[in-house]
Amino acid sequence: MITWNRRADVLETLPRLLALPEQPPVIVVDNGSDDGTAEAVRARHPEVVVVALAENRGAAGRNVGVEHAVTPYVAFADDDSWWAPGALATAADVLDAHPGMALVAGTVLLGEGGPPDPTVEAMRRSSLPLDPRLPGPPVLGFIACGAIARRTSFLAVGGFSALFGVGGEEDLLAVDFAERGWDLAHVPDVVAVHQPSANRDRGERQRILVRNAMWQAWLRRRWPTALRITARTVITARDGASRRGVLDAVRRAPTVLAQRRPVSPLIEGRLTQLDQDRSRRRDRATR
Repeated sequence: MITWNRRADVLETLPRLLALPEQPPVIVVDNGSDDGTAEAVRARHPEVVVVALAENRGAAGRNVGVEHAVTPYVAFADDDSWWAPGALATAADVLDAHPGMALVAGTVLLGEGGPPDPTVEAMRRSSLPLDPRLPGPPVLGFIACGAIARRTSFLAVGGFSALFGVGGEEDLLAVDFAERGWDLAHVPDVVAVHQPSANRDRGERQRILVRNAMWQAWLRRRWPTALRITARTVITARDGASRRGVLDAVRRAPTVLAQRRPVSPLIEGRLTQLDQDRSRRRDRATR
């Protein structure tokens, strides 16, 4: 679990993870909170490993947690999400049976008994070619709080980018897995619950999502596609938060472009398929 200045959320969520029948070891990475989160967790749950960082590393805080883990698989959780009983055992069985898989992308429900996150439906209906070797539809994206990763694969590709913070950080990691030849699949029976915290800034999240979408394109997409995505993002950035995201992306362009590693034509083709899926969904939503 990663967290930043959401002490109450962490203390409410942790008992749900500790009560799971699988009894997983729990690691909390505190991203430099100044609200006493780390101290409160240590006092109330001494069985939890707490790693207190000096600064907010965003999603890259998960990398620290994975480094501290001693299990072959690592399930991610946010401070406002938890796993359904049996989900982790199911995911472990899937990864045991499929050694070429790096990640299980599960079903994320929006609240207990709530509907699935829209991303889940996109994974289920992906147009990527079905692979009979896999336990579910192949994917090139996932929701972090609904994902279980093979620890060695995660560390081999470098985990989550330190550039991205939290918001849309999953796509880059998914592409890096695929580029190294690892499979990712959606397994519907692996269920997590996400009860979005009331302590969140929606405008700030939109800024980060827009910025990271541009960076993702610059870092991994081949240039014709990267330029199209950039142009579309700039044209559709009509609200203040989105425009700030575009400006943030441009300001740090030299740093990002220095880390550019475009994907192979094979992976680019699969990503283009998913781009077309998203475009069709947007068209349907506006009719």
